[in-house]
Amino acid sequence: MQLRVVHQTRYEYDGKAVASYNQARMTPQTTPEQIAVHTRLEVTPKPWTYEYRDYFGTAVTAFEVLDPHEAMTVTATCTVQTNRPPTPKPSISWEGLTGPEVSDRWTEYLTLPETVAPPADLAERVDAIRAASELPGLAARRLCALVNDEVEYIPGATDVHTRAAEAWEQRAGVCQDMVHLVIGGLRQMRIPARYVSGYFHPHPQPTIGETVHGESHAWVEWWDNGWHPFDPTNDHEPCDRYVVLATGRDYQDVKPLSGIYSGSSTSTMSVEVEVTRLG
Repeated sequence: MQLRVVHQTRYEYDGKAVASYNQARMTPQTTPEQIAVHTRLEVTPKPWTYEYRDYFGTAVTAFEVLDPHEAMTVTATCTVQTNRPPTPKPSISWEGLTGPEVSDRWTEYLTLPETVAPPADLAERVDAIRAASELPGLAARRLCALVNDEVEYIPGATDVHTRAAEAWEQRAGVCQDMVHLVIGGLRQMRIPARYVSGYFHPHPQPTIGETVHGESHAWVEWWDNGWHPFDPTNDHEPCDRYVVLATGRDYQDVKPLSGIYSGSSTSTMSVEVEVTRLG
């Protein structure tokens, strides 16, 4: 499937911002499952820019706007060809996770900071899932099903600073919260897990040429002799409708836009994402 995504973010300030320093992680990766055919990042007012790849392999555009401005618009446009094969069946054993080729190689994906750490009651259920599962991959799928069943998707119920434990307590959140909950549970089981950000076409059978409203999305990958993706929010494996932007330990590593500005006390942000199937 070939998809075009236009992601526009607009900041408006209550006065003039005299300087703005930012990082954008809005350029899709080229991997065996997807090819970034075309990418473009446009910023208004015109900035100074610098491009690099971060520790996790994500393409980053750093930019500075040093002229006084009352608004700033960042528009990322990309065309991506996707071809995602079915995920292989679970194969790694619990013993296989304990060797240095896994536990040392992927140590950053085994940490349990407050952002993702499961609360006590969820931790008990995670332990029960592990005890009942012959293979880590089976336990991972059961954990995803648990989070999907018990956490209701409610936009606005949380924000980007909400911890996984808080989302679990209220049994409500968005894709970021569900992914953090799954990551925390997987790491408690000593399964390396990472956060994936990107986009997906919301229609199961997209019509070629039709532009629809989309949004940034998140899912999880765990290590099972390779990275295995799963979307706990929609309870299925990512297919050709998914586009990967970035991977990291949690949301803080993959934020589409982050930065600081000076000269104005407050700002408002609006975001619009459009997705079109081209072929």
